Amino acid sequence: MTVDQVINLDDDLPKEVIIEDKQAQEQLRLISELDKDDRAIIFKMIDKMLTSKKFKEFFKKNVASL
Repeated sequence: MTVDQVINLDDDLPKEVIIEDKQAQEQLRLISELDKDDRAIIFKMIDKMLTSKKFKEFFKKNVASL
């Protein structure tokens, strides 16, 4: 029995994810060429932006319910 069979007991294998946005794909390729510290900085900035966005949405939703 393979690992895929154990994880996906209903025999549905995961589908391959294909990035359709060529610009994003190129940016990811270029980011992967950066040194470790620069990559870490970029990913920290992205995480910070996403966290801020989620917090703002959460705050708006909860203030609206008051």
